[in-house]
Amino acid sequence: MGNKLSPISKAFLVLIFLILYAPIFFLVFYSFNSGGTMYDFKGFTMEWYKELFQDTRLLIIVLNTLVIALLSALIATIIGVIGAIGIRSFTSSKAKNTVLSLNNVLIVSPDVIIGASFLILFTMAGIKLGFYSVLLSHIAFSIPIVVLLVLPKLQEMSPTLIDAARDLGASRWDVLTKVILPYILPGIFAGFFMALTYSLDDFAVTFFVTGNGFSTLSVEIYSLARRGISLNINALSTLLFVVTLLLVVVYYFITQRVRQTGMGETMKRLLQMFCSFPSYPLCCYMRFQD
Repeated sequence: MGNKLSPISKAFLVLIFLILYAPIFFLVFYSFNSGGTMYDFKGFTMEWYKELFQDTRLLIIVLNTLVIALLSALIATIIGVIGAIGIRSFTSSKAKNTVLSLNNVLIVSPDVIIGASFLILFTMAGIKLGFYSVLLSHIAFSIPIVVLLVLPKLQEMSPTLIDAARDLGASRWDVLTKVILPYILPGIFAGFFMALTYSLDDFAVTFFVTGNGFSTLSVEIYSLARRGISLNINALSTLLFVVTLLLVVVYYFITQRVRQTGMGETMKRLLQMFCSFPSYPLCCYMRFQD
């Protein structure tokens, strides 16, 4: 009984959701408006979406965004998991707290400061602004997110599991792959999908470190908005919202699958899927960016 919400709490919750989602609904609704404005809905049309898919430059920008998001999330997840395991192994609480504080700097710092810092760093290092500068910056601000999502799962794990595995003759590699990684799998995928959505959504940092001839969806939407109100912006923003929503749904089903079938079997199947993913197209894409 004590967990039930009062009518006032329910009304407040509904109001919050309306405030959050009403602008998104408004944006999506008018992306199908044949009138060409956001003030008078004259009829249903897919014209604005057809224009988007006929725009070769925009398709390249979509590819840029997806490749940056996938690569940065994957690399940040690998580094973040290694970092979380390293932090968990610290015996000194002072050293652990110091490293965690440094890890949290990029999370609590304003995006404008982070973007300006990366711009100065890449300029001084002689790194050309473009694909690699955006990728490196996205990896950098995604790693702390992965660490914070993986570390709680590591702290939940009993040290006796590792001790028992070693007593049974397991090597360090066996302990890592058959004990630690299966246990922290939910945190790993939470970190991966969070890093993926952060990369897709990021504007401020990307705006600072992107160069001529390279852009992402968020920067392109901003550029279109500065030129004037167009329903192309609505259509493009709707597609970005749908992609993010699909990622949330996929993450939900993966976590449900993990809970129902067990972490070990799910991890085995997912690792086989990722290992069988052809890396050749990504390598060709990165060479094309050079």
